[in-house]
Amino acid sequence: MDYLGDIQAFLPGVITAVAGMVVIVVESLKKESQLTFWITALSLFAALIFSFQALGTDLDTAFSGMLVHGGAAAFGSMVILVGALFCVFISDDYLRGIDHYYGEIYALLLFATAGMLTLAGANDLITVFIGLETMSICLYVMAGLIKDQKTGAESALKYFLLGAFSTGFLLYGTALLYGATGTTSIPGIGAAASTELLFLAGVGLLLVGFFFKVSAVPFHMWTPDVYQGTPTTLTAYMATASKAATFIALVLILSRALPEGEGTQWQNVITIIAILTMIFGNIIAMVQDNVKRILAYSSIAHAGYALVGLAAGTAVGYNAVLYYLFAYTIMNVGAFGVIAYYERNKGLDFTEIQNLSGLGYKQPVMAVVMSIFLFSLAGIPPLVGFVGKYYVFAAAIQSDLIVLAVIGVLASAASVYYYLRIMVYLYFREAPKPVELFSPTLMYKGTLVILAILTLYYGIEPLLPTNALMDILDSYSNYQTAMSSLIP
Repeated sequence: MDYLGDIQAFLPGVITAVAGMVVIVVESLKKESQLTFWITALSLFAALIFSFQALGTDLDTAFSGMLVHGGAAAFGSMVILVGALFCVFISDDYLRGIDHYYGEIYALLLFATAGMLTLAGANDLITVFIGLETMSICLYVMAGLIKDQKTGAESALKYFLLGAFSTGFLLYGTALLYGATGTTSIPGIGAAASTELLFLAGVGLLLVGFFFKVSAVPFHMWTPDVYQGTPTTLTAYMATASKAATFIALVLILSRALPEGEGTQWQNVITIIAILTMIFGNIIAMVQDNVKRILAYSSIAHAGYALVGLAAGTAVGYNAVLYYLFAYTIMNVGAFGVIAYYERNKGLDFTEIQNLSGLGYKQPVMAVVMSIFLFSLAGIPPLVGFVGKYYVFAAAIQSDLIVLAVIGVLASAASVYYYLRIMVYLYFREAPKPVELFSPTLMYKGTLVILAILTLYYGIEPLLPTNALMDILDSYSNYQTAMSSLIP
């Protein structure tokens, strides 16, 4: 067996896992050292470089077929690492500012990222479980970081209980699929797919487990409370990297374990879940007064938009989901990053929307980048959020899911209300009393500015950041053809 080749194939995951162990050792020797931050950032950057290099390769297997690398898996790894790296850049200053800085957080983040990379490259349901649990256990701890507040303890407990509940569904579905097909290999399940009750029940329970993890309605109950109680920059990590990893695993399962003839049976199920998720997420977000809860329900709605691409059940739809995850990651990390900046200021609870009144003129750069992220989340051109929504809705129309696409467009239009409501408070409401905001560090402000530039750039020029695809991504119109190479 070519162990060296297997390790090389999964090098981004190996780098993050080893770096996590190094961070633990460093933190045990020197508490709260700045060195843990730099080890984390540099290891994630190195892993990202290797993921970029793998983008031009075909999808292939490693570790006796338990993992895949290259193609869609490499793209998914890139999205996960981009989200993790930007979250690390804004977490150091924020966690120190709220007096909840612990060096162990970086170890947990690295181990969670290793689990996400495993999940995104899973080629076997056992690997899916290992990656999912490695990720989830670390996130449970991170959710309870602010343990001296009721919301922190509540978010950790609720996340743990419902997360364990969803894992039970996933494991039971895996067991039924093994009983129906005699294998846990994803391609093997696809080869033995049938319409027998045991197989259908297994796929159904497997999907329920995934719907919990991506916070799709009606399996979303944990999301608002967990997002509100978790430190904001870590909330950004949960909302982007973990959701991207789960969706990528779902794409690989649907595209490989459910052939087109069998996959069409699940199109109606995913369509209904997508409709409920888009409508419910947007409606409840409209009546929230806490900005973190607004973004939490917004993330539920965005899961619905991604499910639209999955409902299409075609290579074009799956590719649209991959691009949407990239778009969602950069704009959502940025939005949570700005909220984290305001939250760091003492005196008022700046996660409450009314306390943002008049702050748009106090730190103009932060308010401007927040406006860019909010416009993008609403799907307003020429920003990357519009491009992402365009491709998932276009994929639905191409698969004759016209009603689904129309509902998605209307739900997206409704979301403009609560995104612009935040901007109204920033710019058009007077502050009830004078507020002084601190100046963010250069790294913090620079990270948010870079995210805003990426949000604008990939809306105007919607190209994937990879040299391997630059030659064929010549224009806006041929994007879907180019993205087809990401899925085998």
